[in-house]
Order: sequence, then structure tokens, then C-alpha cells
Amino acid sequence: MMEIKEIGKVKQSKEGTYLEVLPEYQDGLIGLEDFSHLYVLYWFHHLDIPELRGTTVSKPYTNGPEELGTFATRGPVRPNPIALSAAKIIKIQGNKVYLEYLDAEDDSPILDIKPYTASSDVLETFKGPDWCAHWPQSFESSGSFDWGAEFNFPE
Repeated sequence: MMEIKEIGKVKQSKEGTYLEVLPEYQDGLIGLEDFSHLYVLYWFHHLDIPELRGTTVSKPYTNGPEELGTFATRGPVRPNPIALSAAKIIKIQGNKVYLEYLDAEDDSPILDIKPYTASSDVLETFKGPDWCAHWPQSFESSGSFDWGAEFNFPE
């Protein structure tokens, strides 16, 4: 049996973007302030729809192939709608981890937080498909990239 427990919520508010960790998990943040970036695993809660729990996606990327397996995408159409995003830490106050930006909806359930470490996360020999070779090659440069032109969002 597998059990997944929510450890908090993503918050998008006038205070900015932050992770609000449940009080019983706050001690898990000790030492995280020494890292500049983290990974957030969260649940695509607005898209947790049985019909979207598929294994293929039709033309999700403008320049991509007509069909992709869900594991070749980072979108919400997947057997388990789990998202993974990197984010820059601004500050940590109590049970709140303030971030520069996070591509997550308000109140998305947080499943886990992990620090970004170069020894585990930087790949010197990464190669992706030709259709996305023009995408930014770093987290920092992706902020100014026109991601909206890359996706075929339903209308």
C-alpha cells in the first residue's frame, strides 16, 4: 500500500509566491535556507481528472511531434498528476518558503521539497530532441523565454 501525505500548499498571493508548510513538517525546513534553489513536487489538483490520467498526449508542443507519451512531457496529463518544478528561494520565515517564481496554481498540494544540488542535478551531457533544441539551456534564461508560443493549449 502506498500513502502520500500533503505537507503543505503552494500560495500565490499579494505577498508573492510561497510554500506554506504544515506545522508538523516545519522542522523539515531546517538547513534549507543554505541552498539557493529547490525542487517542489506538487499535485496538479485542478487537472486531477480521470480522463487526463492517460499515457499519450496529442501535439502538446507547437514544434513537437503529433503524439508524445506522457513520460516525454512535463504536462499534467499523466497516470498520477504530479508536477516537478525548480524555484529560487528568496527567504524562509517560519513555515513559509518564499520563492522568486513557481509555475503552480494557488493551493496546489505540496508532496515534497528537495534542495537543488549541482552534484545530483546538473547534467553535463544532456541531449533533448531536435524540436526543442531552441529552448533555453538554463533555469535562469527560461524566465524571459516565450513559453506560451511553445505549447498547444486547448482553447
